[in-house]
Amino acid sequence: QVQLAESGGGSVQAGGSLRLSCAASGYIAARNCMAWFRQSPGKKREAVAHIHFGNTGSSYADSVKGRFTISVDNAENTVFLDMNSLRPDDTAMYYCALRKFDCSWDEVLYDYWGQGTQVTVSS
Repeated sequence: QVQLAESGGGSVQAGGSLRLSCAASGYIAARNCMAWFRQSPGKKREAVAHIHFGNTGSSYADSVKGRFTISVDNAENTVFLDMNSLRPDDTAMYYCALRKFDCSWDEVLYDYWGQGTQVTVSS
């Protein structure tokens, strides 16, 4: 069993930065994939970025490419999402999720989810 706990959300002005953290507990393997998703009211949940715990590569949604960076601290089983140049349309509940196998953009393929952390960006 794996448990995920997000932290680091908050309120910032447009152009600001935030760092989200997702601490994973339980059995974590290098081939496991960690992803960040977000969902704002009335919208479908969307994938933002993903990375393997083995740190073999990361990918980003076009909407955040060049502004967000996903990284992993294997010693702490923690994945980070550094968000820069934040915009009001980045406002959402952000979730981390773990998939036991290869990374995917499809949320239904993820096995474990955190409770979410709210990010609010004001103009």
